[in-house]
Amino acid sequence: MTARALRLGVNIDHVATIRNARGGDHPDPIRAAHQAAAAGADGITAHLREDRRHMTDADIARLVAEIDLPLNLEMAATDEMLAIALKNRPHAACIVPERRAERTTEGGLDAAGKHNTLAPIVERLSAAGIRVSLFIAPEPRQIEAAHKLGAPVIELHTGPYAHSDGSVDELARLAEAARLAASLGLEVHAGHGLGFANVGSVAALPELAELNIGHFLIGEAVFTGLEAAIREMRARMEAARA
Repeated sequence: MTARALRLGVNIDHVATIRNARGGDHPDPIRAAHQAAAAGADGITAHLREDRRHMTDADIARLVAEIDLPLNLEMAATDEMLAIALKNRPHAACIVPERRAERTTEGGLDAAGKHNTLAPIVERLSAAGIRVSLFIAPEPRQIEAAHKLGAPVIELHTGPYAHSDGSVDELARLAEAARLAASLGLEVHAGHGLGFANVGSVAALPELAELNIGHFLIGEAVFTGLEAAIREMRARMEAARA
């Protein structure tokens, strides 16, 4: 299979995390989104959590109004988040599992076990012209469930691969999942825990259309600047595809 162009979505959540640690308006995540665009990002990802620990409702509204890049809104499958998505009309909405006590998203969405909860949300988002993706583990059961739900996109959870120091077995799971999803006509994205050291093997998977990366890039920006970090990440992704 010939590898398609691989997009980079930059998650700016943790710029807002730093802002919220002190209060006030600095650093501004929307400024980070502008810098990401200047550095060649293909899209902006932002997770509006129930507890608003990083992004706020006002941040999402500003991103929609002020940023030319597509916005991928990560959201839980709740009535509150559905209403916010329908109000703001981002380019895409990625439905993720969410637990208040977790530090970051842990595990994939149970698309198979929560079909009846997810189906009306997927339907309403899609009817509003919002591209729906489901953040799931690289498991056949979850991929097939996402397909049955009518979501056009899945995002494979790369956390186990990243946390295993690039395990061959975990990479094989991702590769097999990507092949299955593509065979069903799904667009395949991936993300979580990716950085310079481990992105290459994932980026090389030919079925992938997009990687979403945030925490590593924001952390690296402390030392090199955000634009430099994004350009380096893109260079590594493109080298893997070459």
